[in-house]
Amino acid sequence: MIKISTVQLWVHDQDAALEFYTRKVGMEVRADVTMAEMSGFRWLAVGLVGQPDIAITLVAIPDAPVMDTETADQVRGLMAKGLAGTIFMTTDDVHTTYKELLDRGVEFVEEPTKQPYGIETSFRDPSGNHIRLAQLG
Repeated sequence: MIKISTVQLWVHDQDAALEFYTRKVGMEVRADVTMAEMSGFRWLAVGLVGQPDIAITLVAIPDAPVMDTETADQVRGLMAKGLAGTIFMTTDDVHTTYKELLDRGVEFVEEPTKQPYGIETSFRDPSGNHIRLAQLG
């Protein structure tokens, strides 16, 4: 059986992303390792408490030789538009979760709105990545 274990988001600043996802969204750190043998590459992963089998790796946009300047700039441009990555999360009570996240300083793009599949809202992380939060049903 194949299972998803880790997904990746590009971030501008790993420390800012770590602060946002742990303190504001309420995730926990799964890994934070800097590898000297890989030019100081930092493997930073977070995940939702109670869902230990899936992690989000917050990866800094790399320099050459991994990514040339033009490509890195394109990724930054897509991030600024909220198009470089999206996380879809669900909750049993979107209104309560919305309020809890607002109280922690999360800035939402929209208030919870009724959709054909449930109630949904969205916010963006400090790098511009889009996060959708839904109560399905």
